[in-house]
Parts: sequence; C-alpha cells; structure tokens
Amino acid sequence: MPKPDSLQGSLDLLVLKILSRRPRLHGYAIMSAIKDWSGEVLRAEEGSLYPALHRMEEAGWIRAEWVTKESGRRARIYDLTAAGRKQLDAEESRWEAVTAAVNRVLRTV
Repeated sequence: MPKPDSLQGSLDLLVLKILSRRPRLHGYAIMSAIKDWSGEVLRAEEGSLYPALHRMEEAGWIRAEWVTKESGRRARIYDLTAAGRKQLDAEESRWEAVTAAVNRVLRTV
C-alpha cells in the first residue's frame, strides 16, 4: 500500500497548479509549496519531483531558466506555458472525475 504522503498520479497536477499560482519557482520552493499548502500531509521527494519537472519541460508544459540569485548561487526556475495551462485544465477535470467516482464508491452501501 502506498505511503499516506504518496503523490501517485497527482504530482503533475500539483506542480502545474502551484506554478499557475506562483510562477518562477525553483524545485525546492515547489516541494515546500506542496508540503505547506497541503497542511504538511503531502510531500514531493527530490527523486520524484525533478524527473517530473524534466518530463513536463520536455512535454512543453513548463519552461525552465537558470538564474543567479543574490547569494551568487544558480537556481533553475520554472514557469507554466500556454500548453501547461491547457494540461492543467485537463488534469483538474480528470482529478474531479476520479474523486467524484471514488466518493460514489465510498458512499455506496
């Protein structure tokens, strides 16, 4: 059974939604947003997040850019693209359909 904090099937949706609300975030900030905005219930681990970000960039849903921070450290920041906004709409619709179906099953006697 998956761990309670598992993001199976929902990581793309969460990343796209976060970037729609707060553009130009780096990976660690996205991980923190998932944790904070979920009330510390959900966690995205680096081993899951960074491959997902790379895959979403290849799909054209997000774009990445290297920037130099005030500290002199370089960070890769991510933005949602127009294709990513369309994908977010599709992912949200799919999530609503799945959660409605699960709720119907849970309420069935």
